[in-house]
Amino acid sequence: MHILIVDDEALARARLRTLLADCSHGPHHVQEAESAEQALQRLGAEQAAPVQLVLLDIHMPGRDGLSLARALASMHCPPAVAFVTAHANHAVQAFELDAIDYLTKPVRLERLQQSLQKAERALNARTVVESGPVLLIQERGSTLRLPLSEVRYLKAEQKYITVRTVQRNYILDGALAELEARHSEQLLRVHRNALVARSALCSLERYDDPEEGEGWGLRLQGIPELLAVSRRQLAAVKAVLRGEAEPG
Repeated sequence: MHILIVDDEALARARLRTLLADCSHGPHHVQEAESAEQALQRLGAEQAAPVQLVLLDIHMPGRDGLSLARALASMHCPPAVAFVTAHANHAVQAFELDAIDYLTKPVRLERLQQSLQKAERALNARTVVESGPVLLIQERGSTLRLPLSEVRYLKAEQKYITVRTVQRNYILDGALAELEARHSEQLLRVHRNALVARSALCSLERYDDPEEGEGWGLRLQGIPELLAVSRRQLAAVKAVLRGEAEPG
């Protein structure tokens, strides 16, 4: 995550930077600003990766943190804001400004990690609105946002789900039924253990399986293997391929 620490006290900024380095989800790209004016300069500068989270003190010389938060809210794509302050009496105002969290100093590592998780959820929700649905894949200690538009099929495998794209496979924790309910416009049930991307459907083909006998397989765009279609779902798959309404 790209994070900006805004605090007029150098020791407070240094402590937050140290805590961020110790967080389990990282490493993070961290910048600092000692005033609201400097923060606006940092945010306005052209950067390869825009700031996603501002850890913001409230009591600072000149423009205070609440005023800066109001200015950030008017940005085209505002960063998430978490207040970090020694004063507990501004929480109501902070949350009225849509802050994702309100931390009191001295900040503990566990509490900071909770804020980072809240920021990630807020950014993920924004991604869904702006770029379409995404799947959150946990991989090597980090979170990958995989656009649902890249997914060709999802297949339940014992305790996890295999997510297949044209390029590779991913592993996802969750339940197919939940994904089907959430993304019914994009995904179609073709088997009790498989969902496919509606936009990737190409054709149905007969095949002979040595164990299960004759059956139907679904050809998907960019995927070499056939995906088995159950007898129960066959009529629905045929209807979608013909551009008709699904039965029942």
